[in-house]
Amino acid sequence: MFSSIKWKFVTVYFLLVFIAMVIIGIFIIGSLEDQQIEAVTENMEQRIETIIWGSTDLASDDWIENREEIQNAIDEWGVGYNETLYVIYNNEDVPTIIASSSKHYEEIIGKNALNQNYIDPTQVLAAFSGEKAESIVKEVNGENRYKHIAYPVYSSVGKIKGILYMTSNLENVYNTVDDSKTILTSATALALLITIFLGFLIASSITEPIRDVTKKAEKMAMGDFNQHVDVKSDDEIGQLASMFNYLTLKLKETIQDMDLERSKLNTIFNYMAEGVIAIDTKGCIIHANPIAMEILELKEEDLKEDKSIDLRFLNDKKIDYNDISTLEGTEISVINSQVFKVKYAPYKDERNIIGGIIVVFQDITQEHKLDNMRKEFVANVSHELKTPITTIKSYTETLMENEVDKELYLRFLSVINSESDRMARLVRDLLQLSNIDYKKTTWKKTEISINEMIEDIIQKLDLVIKEKEHKVKLNIKKNLPPIFADKDGIEQVILNIISNAIKYTENQGIIEVSAYNTEKELILKVKDNGIGIPENDQERIFERFYRVEKGRSREMGGTGLGLSIAKEIVEAHDGSISLESAPGVGTEVTLKFPLV
Repeated sequence: MFSSIKWKFVTVYFLLVFIAMVIIGIFIIGSLEDQQIEAVTENMEQRIETIIWGSTDLASDDWIENREEIQNAIDEWGVGYNETLYVIYNNEDVPTIIASSSKHYEEIIGKNALNQNYIDPTQVLAAFSGEKAESIVKEVNGENRYKHIAYPVYSSVGKIKGILYMTSNLENVYNTVDDSKTILTSATALALLITIFLGFLIASSITEPIRDVTKKAEKMAMGDFNQHVDVKSDDEIGQLASMFNYLTLKLKETIQDMDLERSKLNTIFNYMAEGVIAIDTKGCIIHANPIAMEILELKEEDLKEDKSIDLRFLNDKKIDYNDISTLEGTEISVINSQVFKVKYAPYKDERNIIGGIIVVFQDITQEHKLDNMRKEFVANVSHELKTPITTIKSYTETLMENEVDKELYLRFLSVINSESDRMARLVRDLLQLSNIDYKKTTWKKTEISINEMIEDIIQKLDLVIKEKEHKVKLNIKKNLPPIFADKDGIEQVILNIISNAIKYTENQGIIEVSAYNTEKELILKVKDNGIGIPENDQERIFERFYRVEKGRSREMGGTGLGLSIAKEIVEAHDGSISLESAPGVGTEVTLKFPLV
């Protein structure tokens, strides 16, 4: 209960009022008691002095002889109903009571004053020593308290002849004080009750808005930002409520902006072409986009389980979070046969402490492949040109520097001419590929009959076929529908495919050419039982300058560009070319062209 600020406030308020009332009560009661006793003391002193100066018997030096007169004088003067006066004479150094206003004075006359319970001997002795003495004495075996005053009386020669000893019952004084205490206690109790009530009201007026703000803040902490606090005053509490409402509004707007930005970032993160992962300082993946999960073969469970990752693919040296130079860089890594440019850099928290690294995977497999192809292309072109140029140069220098007979002269010129033709074919093929690449080739498309074209090509190759004693089987469907294409380009493709089949098939081989159509396309197949192509080479067979057996291909006069040109021409006509082969079994090339 006391953990609540309301009850703390009420308790503090209660204690403040209680302590204040107690302090005030102590001062008031103490002051009242002192005033009452002081008033009683003054009255007693005045009465004693009046009796001393007004009584001729007390003024005489011989009290023993005049003690009856003194007793009568005391009776005549009279004292208060709650007061008692004793006349004590110093008889041979023994304080003796010679007169009294007590009702039982006859019993105490002549008695030693120091032995009486109702007389304080210390006060008597003090008075006989010349001092006016007074004290408050509590009644023996009783609750009443009395004021005692011992007043010395001097003789004509300046000696103390006796004392007047007066006692006054202070019952009325303490009754008044007790009544005052009762009144103050009641007033204090009433004040405390009022204090508790008012404190509760005041505390409630303070704590209720705070409690309302607390409940609304708790709901905000749970994600519900549609909270509003009623402003009921213009004081600090009201200002707190107003600021809470302002904070809620601004926080809601900020979170909406953050959600929008987070949505944008998530969209970018999830749909970006590069793979991105975030790794903490323990080497565990804390976030990864779909591309990165595919690259690293991760699953959703791996992210939840804080799967650690081997960072050796980033660089040769170990990642050291104490050495920032190891946390940023770019590497080329091969992951699952794919080539990636891996960029990484550290990320920091709001205290500028490194929390881990961000790794970006950029797939450069195609670029890497193209770069290798470019290098290989340059090397192949250089080699293809170098060989004939070297041959031409050496033969030319021989002819220029030496005298040769006509037969050798003609043979050298024949070699030079052959190498020139070889370079011309290479340049022609390169120019054709270049024109196709840069869309500079103008295709003169017309309706073409494949039946007629295949017959013409077979006739052109008849001499070569007979030289190698090949058997050509034609399985051509009659009256094939025409295709809309460039006649020279398609003829070049088919001629290249059949020529390759003849070239790479041993003597007395079988070449089968078949053609048929479906509803949407025309299909042409050229099959041989030649040397075949290894499986590893089949994926690259359509690349420029790629040869399966480079030495043997050059011996047969190939440039390595025929199939790549064929592929470019076929695809330029919205067709496709594919190849199936097995070493020692043969090769089948399939061409598909869309029908008109």
